[in-house]
Amino acid sequence: MRVEQLSLKKSAWYEAISEITISPDIFMLFVSPSFDMKEELVKELQILYPNITIVGCSTAGEISGITVSDASVSLTAIQLEKVKHKLIRVDIESMDESFDAGISMAQKLDDELLKHVLVFSDGLNVNGADLVSGLRSILPNTGITGGLAADGADFNKTFVIANNDIDDRMVVGLGFYGDQLEVGYSSRGGWDSFGIDRLVTKSEKNKLYELDGLPALELYKSFLGDNAKNLPSSGLLFPLNMRVNEYDTPVVRTILSIDEKEQSLTFAGNIPEGSYVRLMKANVDRLIGGAEDSAKNAFKSTENNTELAILISCVGRRLVLKQLVEEEVEVVQEIIGDKPMITGFYSYGEISPFEPFSPCELHNQTMTITTLSEC
Repeated sequence: MRVEQLSLKKSAWYEAISEITISPDIFMLFVSPSFDMKEELVKELQILYPNITIVGCSTAGEISGITVSDASVSLTAIQLEKVKHKLIRVDIESMDESFDAGISMAQKLDDELLKHVLVFSDGLNVNGADLVSGLRSILPNTGITGGLAADGADFNKTFVIANNDIDDRMVVGLGFYGDQLEVGYSSRGGWDSFGIDRLVTKSEKNKLYELDGLPALELYKSFLGDNAKNLPSSGLLFPLNMRVNEYDTPVVRTILSIDEKEQSLTFAGNIPEGSYVRLMKANVDRLIGGAEDSAKNAFKSTENNTELAILISCVGRRLVLKQLVEEEVEVVQEIIGDKPMITGFYSYGEISPFEPFSPCELHNQTMTITTLSEC
């Protein structure tokens, strides 16, 4: 595997792509919503590399090396020497189709040589938890990682890239085939929970109506105090820690939208009735420590062979870290070293097991890392 990394700006992207020196099989593009020349970029890449696979999505910030940027494209060129790959796209008309979309994608990718799947999904019109459940039902023993596309902190429209198609309401899966692929992955948060556990007494999929028999939005606003006037964006700073039962590893859920009439909250993942939730808040040192722990766990599997590290972090973490945001990327590089190329983006949700041999989950507010190499 050979990898080259570029950070493209609107003013000089055409000249920059001429600097690629390898013969890539895949271009991975993480694109700012404000980068309005994405169609031209994709078209030019296909002219220069007629048989190329192009995959990616929109972001809430682009990671290239140890730099976090806006209004750019993080472009990663990947040349595979031993491993095969296949790209599958599935269109989704409504959120209710998310589970079936996961099944359909997994069935099209499934093969005895399938080693790993990278998934990028629309971040607003897909139920990420159902998508992951569908994928996992067909591929229970295959590594699955990825993320939900983002639109900065605006939550208006996201897009996904599959070759020359750039659209919302789409999920793409990039399958890697062959035992020569070495993969590592991990997901860690670093948020602090506080207050008491609240029982989810009424919910439907990712929409929460009642906690302890009380209107969910009213109760959540009482938690937030003055921050409630900035909902839903301020909800990124106060996610929920959720566990389905006392034996489950908790997962974090982030608000996407609110409904004043229904007094409901819509989350990036499901909140099942009977589960317990607790409010969370940020601690900058713990967030950076979470990124460090994620890097250590992901790097265990590939270590000195790692060629590429894909970092998918949550938009909420970026809003909390502010000018310190690059510190969570720098701490990852300190663990994995200077050799691997680093790419990634800030997302509306992260897809990964907590670590190898645990089930794949949809996460919010984590630093999720995938490391790739060929052996």
